[in-house]
Amino acid sequence: MTEQSKQPHDENMTQDVNQDMSKEEQADQSVTADETLDPRVLAEKLAERDQEILRLHAEMENLRKRVERDIENARKFALERFVDSLLPVIDSLEMGIQASENEHASLEKIREGSEMTLNLFMQTMEKFGVHPVHPVGERFNPDHHQAISVQPHEGPADHVISVMQKGYLLRDRLVRPALVVVSKNQ
Repeated sequence: MTEQSKQPHDENMTQDVNQDMSKEEQADQSVTADETLDPRVLAEKLAERDQEILRLHAEMENLRKRVERDIENARKFALERFVDSLLPVIDSLEMGIQASENEHASLEKIREGSEMTLNLFMQTMEKFGVHPVHPVGERFNPDHHQAISVQPHEGPADHVISVMQKGYLLRDRLVRPALVVVSKNQ
């Protein structure tokens, strides 16, 4: 067969396929048209859609209320773990006060109990990311230190030679600067 003889055959096949598809499409369209024109079918579909919208609206409203409640609880109880961790420190301080009221209490025992309580308190603070700034011997850092005075010193200039009051960091954020005395050249 030559190319020219093949062409009419291919064209006839294409026309047959198009006619068959056209008949199927026409049948689908007539069914679809009949269904979409039926008021009962339309009313049912509309009712289904309305129910879906109502359910979605109710779900969204419930989700909004749940999120608001969770946020409110997070605000109310954000410090719950911190407070719970501080309760043993309070207990220890109360026992120290009771021990000091005992007529046989020695100053050394009271001091030892106070040191233990302080250690417990500092461990609790560190557990929550609070760390002291005690910079003796470090270079003066205005981001973490507040200079109270400057004194001549034999060591390098602009270094902390004494701390009047410790500073504290909450993770990497300064809560209170350390009050320091800074060295200067003699």
